Amino acid sequence: MSSMQFGIFSVSDITEDPTTGRTPTEHERIRAWVAMAKKAEEVGLDVFAAGEHHNPPFFSSSPTTILGYIAAQTERLILSTATTLITTNDPVKIAEDFAMLQHLADGRVDLTLGRGNTGPVYPWFGKDIRDGIELAIENYALLHKLWREPVVNWQGKHRTPLTGYTSTPAPLDGVAPFVWHGSIRSPQIAEQAAYYGDGFFHNNIFWNKEHTERMVRLYRNRFAHYGHGEPEQAIVGLGGQVFMKPTEREAKERFRPFFDVAPVYGHGPSLEEFTEATPLTVGTPEQVIERTLSFRDFAGDYQRQLFLIDHAGLPLEEVLEQIEILGTEVVPVLRQEFDRVRQPGVPDAPTHAARVAAAREAGTQLGEQGRAWQEQGARSDLDTGAAIAQQAGEAR
Repeated sequence: MSSMQFGIFSVSDITEDPTTGRTPTEHERIRAWVAMAKKAEEVGLDVFAAGEHHNPPFFSSSPTTILGYIAAQTERLILSTATTLITTNDPVKIAEDFAMLQHLADGRVDLTLGRGNTGPVYPWFGKDIRDGIELAIENYALLHKLWREPVVNWQGKHRTPLTGYTSTPAPLDGVAPFVWHGSIRSPQIAEQAAYYGDGFFHNNIFWNKEHTERMVRLYRNRFAHYGHGEPEQAIVGLGGQVFMKPTEREAKERFRPFFDVAPVYGHGPSLEEFTEATPLTVGTPEQVIERTLSFRDFAGDYQRQLFLIDHAGLPLEEVLEQIEILGTEVVPVLRQEFDRVRQPGVPDAPTHAARVAAAREAGTQLGEQGRAWQEQGARSDLDTGAAIAQQAGEAR
């Protein structure tokens, strides 16, 4: 695997194909994910990432279930989430589910924590959207602890206290799954990623590069501020969406009907305006390569690039064809070119094996970590949350 990871992510929308008038069933879309993941591994991609939604027209309410199923049918693919809702999921359950998945997939697991973009989800899980940022900060402080201390005593504002609690199973090899904090708009989440020295995933599919550049720069600067290394050593992931054909004209003719009416795009800017303003690239594999390489100009050297391709009602056969083109024509060139221009000292994309080796060297595998923290007199989790919120305000 090269120093960067490439893969696909999906938000799990169920959308009518405007060219045929047919809408796939939930069952068809769920099975399609399995086919996509297997195809991604077959053509040499590194990552498959699943979104989380709890409302129609989306189907991915249980990402760990489907990723566990995919884990059994793949050997190399890293299984991740495009969002795990840190606000409305109980951190105790997240700790259990992802540790279990880690064991089943032999460590090929990481996750992206986010607040989600669907307001009504909060009351469905007994939460209040006005507590969104607070929940994200407090819940992660607990999750972080659960994966690193054998016995947890914890008290916070938004859930019942824990006394003498042990999360099971313990993370594989005593090392927690790598965590990306995903945010599109919130400086507090970039701040949180920086505070813990975790990854920052900016899913920039609807945003201009100036906005992306600001968010990534904030995260990098704060990562250095908290003593985790130089800004260039921070771990960054980006999104993007592509549709490819042998010529730009063919690509646009085929994709335009989908773009024009898709719930996520339609009835707004034209295809041309949208591709100008965002990472959406509709054209040849060469154009996708050129566009993706340009992300480095504003984000710096980064570690993970995920492409959205199964959206807007595109039929599965076409999605699988896009994955084939990505794996055979686009990603091999991107790997080579990104590696060629990469600055010295930039860390490789995170893998379980590398993290286990680093934890052994540092003596921070589960158990030892708990003792180290107690010796340092780790600050309470409420203090941690307050510090992150305050620093985010100052760093804006």
